[in-house]
Order: sequence, then C-alpha cells, then structure tokens
Amino acid sequence: MQAKEQTILSPATNPPRTFTEAVAAVDHLQALYDEAVDFLRQGFASALTGPQPEHRVRAFYPEVRLTTSSFAEIDTRLAFGHVAAPGTHAATVTRPDLFRTYLIQQIGLLLENHGVPVTVGVSQTPMPVHFAVAQDARMTVPHEGAAGFILRDVFDVPDLGTMDDDIINGLAGPTADGTRPLAPFTAQRVDYSLARLAHYTATSPGHFQNHVLFTNYQFYVSEFEAYARRVLADPATGYTSFVGTGDTEITSPDAPIEAPKKMPQMPTYHLKKPDGSGITLVNIGIGPSNAKTATDHIAVLRPHAWIMVGHCAGLRNSQRLGDYVLAHAYLREDGVLDADLPTWVPIPALAEIQIALEEAVEDVTQLEGYELKRIMRTGTVASVDNRNWELRDQSGPVRRLSQSRAIALDMESATIAANGFRFRVPYGTLLCVSDKPLHGELKLPGMASAFYSGQVARHLMIGIRAMEALSQMPLDRLHSRKLRAFDETAFL
Repeated sequence: MQAKEQTILSPATNPPRTFTEAVAAVDHLQALYDEAVDFLRQGFASALTGPQPEHRVRAFYPEVRLTTSSFAEIDTRLAFGHVAAPGTHAATVTRPDLFRTYLIQQIGLLLENHGVPVTVGVSQTPMPVHFAVAQDARMTVPHEGAAGFILRDVFDVPDLGTMDDDIINGLAGPTADGTRPLAPFTAQRVDYSLARLAHYTATSPGHFQNHVLFTNYQFYVSEFEAYARRVLADPATGYTSFVGTGDTEITSPDAPIEAPKKMPQMPTYHLKKPDGSGITLVNIGIGPSNAKTATDHIAVLRPHAWIMVGHCAGLRNSQRLGDYVLAHAYLREDGVLDADLPTWVPIPALAEIQIALEEAVEDVTQLEGYELKRIMRTGTVASVDNRNWELRDQSGPVRRLSQSRAIALDMESATIAANGFRFRVPYGTLLCVSDKPLHGELKLPGMASAFYSGQVARHLMIGIRAMEALSQMPLDRLHSRKLRAFDETAFL
C-alpha cells in the first residue's frame, strides 16, 4: 500500500525581486526572514499546545543571487566584492538584523563592481525550527520524544549536509544547476555557530566586536574590565558600553557588573563602539581544541582581525620571564586542524598585523629599535596538544624545536593563526614568556604570582593598542589578497 503524501504548510509564495540598491535588497531579505521565522514559531507553538499536527510545517531561508555573463575586468587590488567568473552565484541568508551592515557592504560592492542587479527571494533550504525559535526566550525546542509528536515528522531540524565547511575549505563545487556559492558560509552553518557562541560564551552574538583578542588566562579579564571602566569615563574614546559574561551591559564606569552564577566554558567580554569597531576579549582557556572551537564559531561573524595574547614557554636561554614573542611563523604540532588544513600549507605572517603589534609594543614599553630587542623576539612559535610535553623523552621534541628555530611554545597560537588563514580572518600572536622549562625555570606558584602581577596589564594594553590601530585601517588594506584562494566567494 502506497503511503499517503504528507501535506506541507509553508508561507505564501513570494516571487523573487531584483534590486539595484543594497539597502533595499537587505530590507527585503529581512522581510522574508521575519516572515519565515514568524511562520515557524506560530506553527511550533500550535503544535506544542494544540492537537497532534497532521501536516508538515516548513519555511525557507531567504537568499541573494547575482548573475553575470561578463568577464569584465575588476579592480585587481580588491580582495573581495566581486565574483571570479561569469555565472550565477547565490547565498542563503540568516539574521539580516545582525549582519545588516555586512550585507549592505557586500551587496553594495557587487552592484558597484558588476553593474548588474541582485535578486532576492526565497531559497530551497529549509530553516530548522531550532534556529527559528532561538531568539525567543519563551520558546524551547524539546528533546526528541519529549513532545507529543515526532519533531522531525513535522518540522525541519539542523542538517549536517548544509552545515559543513566545504565552501570555506575550498571543497564546494557548483550545485546541480551550476550555481556557485556567493558567501563563505551557508545560513544553517551561520545559525549553528550563533547558537554555539551563545552557549560557550554566555553572551549574545550581537555584542561581538570586529576585533577579537584571545587569551588563556582569567587574569587578563580583570585588566580588560579595568581598562573598559577607564575609557567609558572618557567619551572621546568612542567606547559606549561594556558587556560582561551573562550579557550584563554597563555604560557608566561605576556601574556594577553581576557575575553569573555559573561561568561558561569561554568567558567573553565586549568593549563596544556603535559601529562594531570595539574589542572583544575571549578567555578560551588552555588547549588547541578550545582555540579551534572558539574560532570555528566566531568566524561566521566575519571579524576584521583576531590576535592571541597569551603566555608561552620561552625556549631560548637568552629570554627572560616577561619577554614578548611576536610570532612570524608557526610549527603546528597540535593536530586539531590537520583534516581541514594540511600541515604542508604555510601560515604566513601578515604585515598589517605584525606592524600593528610591534608598534604597540614600542608605544606601551617606550622602547624602540635595538633597545626593543631586549624584551621582544620575533620568530617561530610551536603549538602542541600536550600540556605536559616537558615530561616526555626530550631527545625528539627538543631536536624538532631546535631544527624549526622555534623560540616559544604554547598550545593555542598555531591553531588560532591556522584557523584565521582558513577563514580569511587576519590573525597574529604576541605571547609573553611565563616559564623556561628547558632552562630550569618552571611555572611554579611563587614565580607565577610575581610574574602575573607585573606583566598582565602591560601585555593586555599592547593587544588593545594594536587592535585600536587596526580599527583605523581601511578594510581593503586589512583584508588583503594574501588570504584569498584562486576561486573565492565574493562576500568577505
């Protein structure tokens, strides 16, 4: 007996519309997105409180498309904002409210560079009900079996087939109809990471700023809050608010910040500016896995730069505790990105980041030229996945470190740099030497206390100064062609 085909309830069909103006195109993306979300939320609420659903309830993400038949020459100085070849290019879109500035910029560049309209309509990618209700605190999707109906029989759920990194990894080819990707992530992949960010950091994705500092110690958080309170007292700085873990936001330098009852895995803090050019600090903790997790999800927000400001083991006897290491190469022995980015892929130093960091060190320490060499070295940083690497047979590891010319070792920097390379996010590393295990200076409690009390504030300030300098740099200079592959998406 042939099964009866299930009826599908969806929003009324909206025919695609063409636009020659970016703001109008994004406004329509927002309208289509809101319609889909409202439809799913209403259907979900009815399913939970009413009779068992008899129909499938489905809505779709909006999408933007560009079709061009010309090989018209584009300004080759641009790293983004244009497609590589004629044809149809499309991207599904989520949260147009959150990405409004980004979408207007990217669509505007397409219109300017190609001189043809974009088309905005409803895609064929279903929107999972989990992501539709994510912004409504009154609604929660129950676990499978907890509702009075089988969730997947009625609503679409997250689909790994549309949540992978094939586009950003350069593995995605054209679809069956020849359409190529227009953006580095699909809407489902973005929604997935937005949900993960809220979970891991206990702050809303909308608070994230375009310049992200990563650290592996809570000491930096206290200094970051102290700096935030100082600049909030001075309107000339341009900073308008500070957000702590748990989404507590203050605009006054004297306002209290209530600590959450339970700290998240990656406590995160945001020193905000109205245009998003402020600074976010993420305490990723220890280990390459955490570093990958954080950057995997922050990448969908398309930040303009991320920098690691953490501690490391100095590998040279000439180094002292408190010295700085500016990474210009990375020895990747952490292994967490090998499946996405083979170790034979070089991770180059980016001049824009390197210069900003070196000038920030000069500014904060008031040293320059030959004198700067007393406290800072530039060289290879090795990252490993074993915090107790010192306890292993030293003949192999030490020989490799020496052959690589490494001057420092940590557990996060190479992962953050490699994921920056993979996601086309400008990256850098400035570490502070906190121990020298090869030379008998271990990270023991007494030494650690003295070190932390004198170095953390200065180290963090260097990272902040570097980010403030980068925030003044034109995007077409910061997001250079160095990180772009042969056949890139038009969207940054």
